[in-house]
Amino acid sequence: MFLPIADSPNAGSTPRVTWLLIGLNVAIYLVVTLPLGLRPPALDDPLLADYLRMIGVQGPIPVSAIRDQLTAYDLTIFRYGFRPANFDLVSLFSSIFLHAGFLHLAGNMLFLYIFGANVEHRLGPFRYLCAYLFFGVCATLFFGLFVPGSNVPLIGASGAISGVMGCYFLWFPRNRVKIFIFLFPFIMTSLMIPARWVLGFYLLIDNLLPFLAFGVSGGGVAHGAHIGGFLAGLGLVFVADRVHFTNPFKKAAQWSKETPCSPQSIPQAVAAGELAAASRCYLALEQSTERKAVPAETALLLGDYLLERGENKAALKVFRRFIAERPNSVGLDRAYLAAGNILLQQPRYAMSAYHYLLSALDITTSSTIIAAAQAGIARIEELQRRTGRPLIP
Repeated sequence: MFLPIADSPNAGSTPRVTWLLIGLNVAIYLVVTLPLGLRPPALDDPLLADYLRMIGVQGPIPVSAIRDQLTAYDLTIFRYGFRPANFDLVSLFSSIFLHAGFLHLAGNMLFLYIFGANVEHRLGPFRYLCAYLFFGVCATLFFGLFVPGSNVPLIGASGAISGVMGCYFLWFPRNRVKIFIFLFPFIMTSLMIPARWVLGFYLLIDNLLPFLAFGVSGGGVAHGAHIGGFLAGLGLVFVADRVHFTNPFKKAAQWSKETPCSPQSIPQAVAAGELAAASRCYLALEQSTERKAVPAETALLLGDYLLERGENKAALKVFRRFIAERPNSVGLDRAYLAAGNILLQQPRYAMSAYHYLLSALDITTSSTIIAAAQAGIARIEELQRRTGRPLIP
């Protein structure tokens, strides 16, 4: 099992609308789903006959069978879930807040919790709420395009949340997602993986391939709605960034010029996308206590950013400080690997690179880091054979 459980860095502000949406979905589950799921349907409900026809029942059916096999919540879903063959404006929105069961709700709320905060911070509370509802509607309509004659109701917040994830994909490309890996009894660990890898896997492997192979709702999962929501998120970012629908980080941009550099301001600047200013601020911190006050994942992100820009000396400084000041920190293996690879680019530092890469091997449990460190060590050994010099002890 691979389960995302957190992302980093996160916005410094409180995601009030995200929490409100989570609370509303949970409240509806507790007040509506659970009680109605324990109650048999009303036999005089006019929707009962339509529902029975929808599930393929023909001819008379005993009352006992109805009471044993159906619940009042089944009819609630039939009434307020979105049915493409019976377009209804109310169900277009109500379907976004209904869930089939606890696991359905829990999975959706976990993804909203992980990816919603940064997107809300970027858009602002009101625009974020409007965007969330817009994504839900787009996802539902996209799903309906492929099954216009279907009377099977569509429910769940996953389409709207997929739109949030589409925004996250474009707006926070350098963020990382913490993935819990549970392959009992062999592996139980967690890894920080680039957010775009996680979201790309979600879109392509979890949804697009099943959509192409099995259709819009293969296996009872509304892959079409997920894809439609994700595309709506990408589209909103495309439009917003070009027509200035929002200048999302106006305050953050002022931060880089007006706000004093401090450990507390660095994560906010990173969440705002001001990585250049955040990097300068971090490198300017003179005390180790100040640098250690910056979250470990944020410090590593800044080192990666500098490395991507070709500022190898500055990146090496970040990683070396990280290694010296955070000997027990999560992400230490990444710092060792990055420092080793930087030094490996200059043959005269091959011995130092070797020790860094070896240290990464010693402490890591990540197969990706193991493979990268072994590849670096192999390069050093090959260089030693070619030059005939004792590069390593």
